[in-house]
Amino acid sequence: MANHSRPIVLDAVARAELERLHRTPSVPSGLSRRARVVLLMAKNLPGVEVARMTGYTTVQISRLRRRFAAEGLAGLEDKPRSGRPPVITPRKRAQIVARTLRPPGSGLSHWSARELATEVGVSHSTVHRIWQAHALTPHRIETFKFSTDPAAEEKIHDVVGLYMDPPTHAVVLSVDEKTQIQALNRTQPILPLRPGVPARQTHDYRRNGLTSLYAALEVASGTVVGACRARHTGADFLQFLNVLARQYRRRELHVVLDTSSTHKTPDVRAWLAAHPRVHFHFTPTGASWLNMVEAWFSILTRKSVRRGSFDTVRALITHIQQDIKHWNDHPTPFVWTKEPAAIIKKALRRAH
Repeated sequence: MANHSRPIVLDAVARAELERLHRTPSVPSGLSRRARVVLLMAKNLPGVEVARMTGYTTVQISRLRRRFAAEGLAGLEDKPRSGRPPVITPRKRAQIVARTLRPPGSGLSHWSARELATEVGVSHSTVHRIWQAHALTPHRIETFKFSTDPAAEEKIHDVVGLYMDPPTHAVVLSVDEKTQIQALNRTQPILPLRPGVPARQTHDYRRNGLTSLYAALEVASGTVVGACRARHTGADFLQFLNVLARQYRRRELHVVLDTSSTHKTPDVRAWLAAHPRVHFHFTPTGASWLNMVEAWFSILTRKSVRRGSFDTVRALITHIQQDIKHWNDHPTPFVWTKEPAAIIKKALRRAH
């Protein structure tokens, strides 16, 4: 079939710019698509064929041809839409911001854009734009906790000092236990990942028991020593200390841990007295986030345990042990960068 449309002829500059618009990911998709249309038309392809290849109609292809012929590259830009944008006065804008900052009442915990729009008499898209402009996110909430430990500052300096300037020829271990890890088994087999379809699992499951993981993260190397126990008592913690003592024979150990009661039993104190090369360094009460092994626990949960399915506790323990081995094959140390003064300023409640 003959092509009677006006031919599109591109010089080198126009062609290079069209190819850039088509290939650059940051270019708006509509503009990129229109650039591709012009490049195809420049190959003298019929409008019907260009429409088939790009998803436009033949009428839209003809319109793009005329726009480009008349205006060049400028003709590919988005045209102004009909209608006029709503006019929001500064007073109305201030009213919306002020109302956002007050509780909504009526049994609601926070505003949504539609609920506030109904309240103040504007569209929800207007509310959304104003929230974006003022960095307001009513749907989000963050948690915080102040430490009331009277020795908090001293402990922060002690623990962070170990991370940033460890003693020479000594090993710094970050130790904690992750309790009550559940051996959950989905009621149906997990459906595997497919192109365009994520892996899927049933929402219901069976509980097949619990285990508690004791773990020690070597701060310098990132390697992990772990042991699973049925419980998390002082006796279980003492057994794990013996594991560490054997793992690091004849090495001075500085152990960072929280103030759990299982870490301070009479038997544990007696064990410390019998092992003078082992030194405990406690994080402040309510500040277990200062314990670096918590970061590793988070990785274990997200990448290994949460999406697992386990018929027995033994299967769960084997899975955790395999994950620890995999981690230790290529360990990643965590680098502490925040100075104690900055932590103290943010984490401690000051009396005025």
